[in-house]
Amino acid sequence: MCEACSGAVLKKRFARLLALTKTWWCIILIVICVLVMAVLLYFLFFQSSSSDGYVIKPGPLYPPTEGYVWPQPQYENKQLDYFTFNPAQFNVTVTNHTCDILKNALERYYNIWKKMHSTAKENNKWAKRKKRPKGDTYQGDATQLSVVLEGECEEYPHFDMDESYDLKVNKKSSLESASIWGILRGLESFTQLLYFGNYYTEIHINATKISDYPDYKHRGLLIDTGRHYLSLDNILKTIDALSMNKMNVLHWHIVDDQSFPYQSTRFPDLSDKGAFHPSLVYTPADVAQVIGYAAARGVRVVPEIDVPSHTRSWGIAYPQVLAKCYKKNTEIGLGPLNPISSTTYKLLRELFEEVQGVFPDSYFHIGGDEVSLGCWESNPNIKKYMNKHHMTITQLHSKFMLKALNILRNDTRAIVWQEVFDNGVPLSNDTLIQVWNYNWVREMVKILSAGHRVVFSSSWYLDYKNFHWNDYFKDDPRLMVYQKDPTLDLDKIVGGEVCLWGETADDTDVIMKVWPRTSAVAERLWTGLDYMNPPKEFVTTMDRRRIEEHVCRMRRRGIAAQPPNGPGFCIGAA
Repeated sequence: MCEACSGAVLKKRFARLLALTKTWWCIILIVICVLVMAVLLYFLFFQSSSSDGYVIKPGPLYPPTEGYVWPQPQYENKQLDYFTFNPAQFNVTVTNHTCDILKNALERYYNIWKKMHSTAKENNKWAKRKKRPKGDTYQGDATQLSVVLEGECEEYPHFDMDESYDLKVNKKSSLESASIWGILRGLESFTQLLYFGNYYTEIHINATKISDYPDYKHRGLLIDTGRHYLSLDNILKTIDALSMNKMNVLHWHIVDDQSFPYQSTRFPDLSDKGAFHPSLVYTPADVAQVIGYAAARGVRVVPEIDVPSHTRSWGIAYPQVLAKCYKKNTEIGLGPLNPISSTTYKLLRELFEEVQGVFPDSYFHIGGDEVSLGCWESNPNIKKYMNKHHMTITQLHSKFMLKALNILRNDTRAIVWQEVFDNGVPLSNDTLIQVWNYNWVREMVKILSAGHRVVFSSSWYLDYKNFHWNDYFKDDPRLMVYQKDPTLDLDKIVGGEVCLWGETADDTDVIMKVWPRTSAVAERLWTGLDYMNPPKEFVTTMDRRRIEEHVCRMRRRGIAAQPPNGPGFCIGAA
């Protein structure tokens, strides 16, 4: 009996010891795992990315390329052979056709070349020009550019314009295009092929062949002058930057709830009473200057008068065209345009007619987004109208937009925000539908399936302040849709726009907020992606080096773009 008891006790003790041993082994394993994780985290977050651990290499994080074009051309063959470039000893000839746009462009680029050459001369004070090493591929001076414009000049850029060009760079170079717009794009590429060599004491250009054209027709930037007034100087700088990046649309969201800075000749009280201040308006002369300046650089100016919402500033001068909003049967203020008032449509018809006469582009954006339907529903007269006509609030919005579309001239084509399509408004096939909201791939699939055309913006909002240029570089709308439904007609995605809404952007920061993030979209829309065989890596080290060069190039030409990647420098920046 006692022996049995002793045996039982020993078994219990052995079981406890075994359990204790297992517990200690578990503790030891946990400690080991924690130590391994700590080491990994240390090397991940606290060690230098260089192979030497703590050693950081001096110089720019991504050394800029030399003479690489942005956006990347469709076809480019760059040789090692190079030439020196001196604008004073360089001759430009024009054959076949010429016009003021071409003459002014050549003068403009010649001044850019001269400034670049002055920078090189200035650098001779700081750095001694080195003797060319044995085996150097230097081929002497570049002496000539022959510009061959095969077709007659057009006065204004347009949706279907031809922007293709062929450029051959050698001792004697040639630039050929069927249109003035292609010549402008080619002159920009030629200028971007120039780079500083021999310690920034010379200008070099490599022997190069380029055959180039845009992947998307509509490549734009939206600016908003209704929330913050933007000076004429900054609007013109923005157009310069658009041209440098081969973008071709300035979408001018010119008025909004907060202010009405467009000075109408037919309704002067709209800006007299609705602008932030009498000095903060765009006169007819200002608008004409913007349109002419843009046209000379191959940029279309597409106006937006957003209706029926975003119109509160109209009500300061014309309160009768806005709907009254109610809460518990008490009037609380004014909302969107009144959709059941004939006065509304009379003003709208005359204002639209004026704006279409001022802006030469065949497209006119009439908005249609973010309508305060709750205000309409709260209005007793509007509710009575809907009940009488057996309409829902969505149907009322659709009816308003259809009337607004019918007000446009026969030769005007409309652009609308996606809500207009979503609410079932009958739209012509040449109407452009701008996609801006969430679930954008599904939205584009719906629009394309209905046979309509798309302008994409959803993931290119500059409101996302923590997004960098490389975040915008990854998106291509055709690739998105192809991965969802490869049977759709992707050519109906005609382009895209970067959107800079003006709530937190004014003259102090508008240029820096736009560039170089918009440069990323510019390349995506010009060069495009092979959506059937997309790249495994969307942003490469070479891309970072190319945009490093391009940002410095913009800064040299007066565009205060932000540094794109990290530590670096820029010689000759303004």
